[in-house]
Amino acid sequence: MNLPTSFTILTFLYWVVLLLITLGSLVFAALAFKLHRQVFAIASVATLVAALVLASVPTAAGPSSFGIVLGMLALALSVLGGGPMAVLALNLATRGSVAPGTHGGIMVDDQATSGAPGTAENTVHEVLRGGLAIGILERFAVTGAILTGFPEAIAVVIAIKGVGRFTELASAESRERFIIGTFASLIWACACAALVHLALS
Repeated sequence: MNLPTSFTILTFLYWVVLLLITLGSLVFAALAFKLHRQVFAIASVATLVAALVLASVPTAAGPSSFGIVLGMLALALSVLGGGPMAVLALNLATRGSVAPGTHGGIMVDDQATSGAPGTAENTVHEVLRGGLAIGILERFAVTGAILTGFPEAIAVVIAIKGVGRFTELASAESRERFIIGTFASLIWACACAALVHLALS
């Protein structure tokens, strides 16, 4: 690989360390996604923060191949790590008071949504199903939009998600989960995109 004359050994080490830290965050995110362990989600957050701090250090520009690899790692980290981060944020906010559903949603009481406490039948059903798949697509779109220089697309993503979920937001539990989960997912996606912009700027 032909390196530019301004590309010193320190710059090379900087990029190697940045890529390794980002890869470490991705590995922790994958473990959190697979094993559903909050400790791995916290480790992924910590390593992403370390990568952001390192990326903010001014340094000489490296070969474009390093930037491409970093962009791919950041996109994968955004897509894979956002789910565990949303779950972590929800658990911290609700303290486990909202029962999870079997299809990625939450269980809500029909009595709570209908406002009729005197009804004879009181059933529980799952709302906000498919949150995992929606979150993956959402973060892919948001991070991709920022990396390609079209952040305005984030408004479109949020609008589509809000319209699609509108009918399921009758209960307080579903509204709370929707807002917290969406914010956590978007913040994670934006942080992953910011990592690339900081490193390349």
